[in-house]
Amino acid sequence: MLKKITIGHNNRGSSAGWFLDKVVIDDMGNKELYEFPVYNWFALDEGDGKIQRDVLVGATQPMGIVYNVQVMTGNVRGAGTNSKIHMVMHGAKGIKNSGKVFLEGGAFERGLIDIFNVEICELMSPLSRVTIGHDNGAVGAGWYCEKVVIYCPFTGIEQTFPCGMWLDEDEGDGLIERELYEMVSLRQKKQMKYPWSLWIWTSDVKGAGTDAQVFLQIYGEKGKSDEMKLENNSDSFEQGQVDKFMIEMPDIGRLLKLRIWHEKRHPFAGWHLGKVTLLKTLTMEKYSFECGRWLDINEDDNEIVRELPATGYRVTICTGNVSGSGTDATVFLNVIGDLGETGDRLMIMSKNNVNKFEKGNHDEFLIESVSLGQVRRVRVGHDGRGGGCGWYLDKVMVREEGQPESMAIEFPCYRWLDRNEDDGQIVRELVPAGDGLRLFNVSYQIAIKTGSVNGASSDSKVFVKLYGEKGDTSKVILAVSDNDLRNYFETGRTDIFTFETSDIGKINRLLIGHTNEGLRAGWFLDSVQISVPVHGKQYMFPSHRWLCKDEADGKVEVEIHLINYEVTVVTGDVRAGGTNAKVFCQIYGYEGKTEVLPLKSRSNSFERDTTDIFKIEAQDVGKIYKIRIYHNGKGIGDGWFLETVDIKRLTMAMVQVEVKKEETSKKDKKKDKKKKKKEEEEEVEIIEELQEVVETFIFPCNRWLARDEEDREIVVELLTEDNDDLEMNSYEIHVFTGTMWGAGTDANVYINIYGETGDTGERHLKKSNNLNKFEKGQEDVFDISAVDLGTLKKLRIRHDNSQASAGWFLDRVEIVDNKDDTTYFFPCKRWLAVDEDDRQLARELVPVDEAFMKKGDDDDEDDSEATLGLEQKAMSTTYTVRIKTGDKKYGGTDANVFMILYGTKDDTGSFGKILRLHLHK
Repeated sequence: MLKKITIGHNNRGSSAGWFLDKVVIDDMGNKELYEFPVYNWFALDEGDGKIQRDVLVGATQPMGIVYNVQVMTGNVRGAGTNSKIHMVMHGAKGIKNSGKVFLEGGAFERGLIDIFNVEICELMSPLSRVTIGHDNGAVGAGWYCEKVVIYCPFTGIEQTFPCGMWLDEDEGDGLIERELYEMVSLRQKKQMKYPWSLWIWTSDVKGAGTDAQVFLQIYGEKGKSDEMKLENNSDSFEQGQVDKFMIEMPDIGRLLKLRIWHEKRHPFAGWHLGKVTLLKTLTMEKYSFECGRWLDINEDDNEIVRELPATGYRVTICTGNVSGSGTDATVFLNVIGDLGETGDRLMIMSKNNVNKFEKGNHDEFLIESVSLGQVRRVRVGHDGRGGGCGWYLDKVMVREEGQPESMAIEFPCYRWLDRNEDDGQIVRELVPAGDGLRLFNVSYQIAIKTGSVNGASSDSKVFVKLYGEKGDTSKVILAVSDNDLRNYFETGRTDIFTFETSDIGKINRLLIGHTNEGLRAGWFLDSVQISVPVHGKQYMFPSHRWLCKDEADGKVEVEIHLINYEVTVVTGDVRAGGTNAKVFCQIYGYEGKTEVLPLKSRSNSFERDTTDIFKIEAQDVGKIYKIRIYHNGKGIGDGWFLETVDIKRLTMAMVQVEVKKEETSKKDKKKDKKKKKKEEEEEVEIIEELQEVVETFIFPCNRWLARDEEDREIVVELLTEDNDDLEMNSYEIHVFTGTMWGAGTDANVYINIYGETGDTGERHLKKSNNLNKFEKGQEDVFDISAVDLGTLKKLRIRHDNSQASAGWFLDRVEIVDNKDDTTYFFPCKRWLAVDEDDRQLARELVPVDEAFMKKGDDDDEDDSEATLGLEQKAMSTTYTVRIKTGDKKYGGTDANVFMILYGTKDDTGSFGKILRLHLHK
């Protein structure tokens, strides 16, 4: 029995685009008729740009799981191709496969990554293998494929399939199609997202279509989706047209409502929306949202945002009767209830007054929304624009549409919303009459520091949203600063804003971004500091990144997460056990590592026989398995005897709690208490509550960190006392300096070794078996103690260029793992010098097989170095960095400049998406 077909074309010919209505297959042997409705374009410049589709029998809509495919062409001479590239994805055990998928529209140029969204019916992730090849049908058809990376949002699994070979009849083994297998160590697990089919029906009325950008947000029982921009390759949202999209969302439970809008507020942007339909393609859950209304500033109620399905709230806004109380500013309102909120809605069309918000006015508005349950509070404000923008608000009254006025909930204000009156606020959160404003509202002071980099300032509007243990705020536009600066978010400056909202408890993360408006919209955000005076709390959220469409990852908003750590350090009761040096700590967990954290306080820390407690906010690394603690070895009496380190990790989690449930018998209640007690049945009910959970990790040390004690080390790695999975290990590091003239160096050399379970952190190679280290033709041996790293993956080695004769030719590094007596070979054969080779002072080296080292001794040295370069290239990622010095007098520098890139996996090397960089002179 037929279940699905795959149909497409090869895009050849002058008019290759094709609109297919349906496919009918007559199985004459079994006398079965199968109908496959399609009703879609097969064209690169129409519809969704696909020229191949999977179609299920009898389907009334397309079904599919979208796989994100990244194909990387190698960075070698002649690597690119104009041939047609195809791919087959194979499921577990090879039972299912995607069929041949043509990757149309890719450039496949040297050193580039081409990205495709491949839609097929089958869920096959994780894949067992990938077949990739080409048709050999172009001049210079040969292609060098570096690797293929495939991400399936439904399973959240990202797999990497290395290739690093030619697909060329004239190169290597002559194959133009290859089977690729996954490098399992590179597998990534991300948040699972589910595929949905989305249909948007534009009404068949005159002028119903729009060319405006349309946005959508979907709300469910478990949360809400991100705001989605609905993009299409052809003209979307035309009169009488159905537009189809494939979207992905996390599990938000049963859908409750959707919000749909466009941004254009000028004539001819208006849109008449018929309805929206959503189908979860894996479970066939289907939702329809009827609209049949305009989203137009000149039609209907002049709104350009709709919430579907619409229940609606009737809102009456009462302006005060005092001198100058009216306003011409743009007013917005957010109604907040037990089941959600309306979001900030602009109060554009008053139902009963032509001139809104005049002295003594009672203006009525209708807000479309699903039921919010019991309405608890409203947030009201204005944009502060215009000469007479100050506004005195008496109250706001809210009732469900259709309810009598007597059912309205009254939210009193009786205060100015004016930058020059009262407390200077232009946004207020109101609670029902009698509840008491001070019991609910908390003042949050937000200090935003713009970076001191070239072009860091922004003309755009900045918004912020805070998330706490009791809830979150809405997105708040930061319109007027406390420090009364005219131009906000200028380079190197700190702007301070205050807004009042309900108490959200302890803050654990924030969302900050801008609206990308203005000639200079791009912004470099250095940090955000939040003060909550009523709680006596301060929170620091470091950012150090661009929020810019044309910089870094192109994002204009970012979410910053923090959790609280309490680090307790006990200095031993031994003579001269205290230290005046600066102490640093780095925490490693199963979900990552923190940055290096300075342990400092206002008082004298780390005195003999004392306990110092530090409260630190840093990224969440999950369950902690090790720490690295050290000092900088400076100051008089820098030696330190460290007894123990305890770390408390404070998080919020669902905890099972036992609740006694008493059921009293209904017998004679006049009996004595003893008898009554016996007749009561006690049951224990287990419920889940969100509570603060404190995890404690104890790290015993009991040793010196001093250059004149024990092993003379000032850095130590510590494991938790109950950790049975990991153990300490020692590594013998052999550094071989080259034999050519000037190969040695007097600079300070540092190394960081990476394994499958972590890294050593950067260590100073100080104590060698030789008095003069890193001399020409010399082998220097160093010992490093660290938590066992497992199989070694790479190392990073550098010097600080601190001496006149700093240039260094490093031949190789060999590392002996003393635990299992394994030797790893890291060939380099390059300069680390500002005036040699590529002028780099740091190298990342990957291990090679011992046979390669012997081959290098026996064979031609040039061939050996070329092969080494290809091996290292296959295991590395190249980043091209351009630094523009400002066009200012004396703007250049002769100083040494270094840079650190910070990513999702690490701070250098192959570390995923770049989050930020640190540039220092």
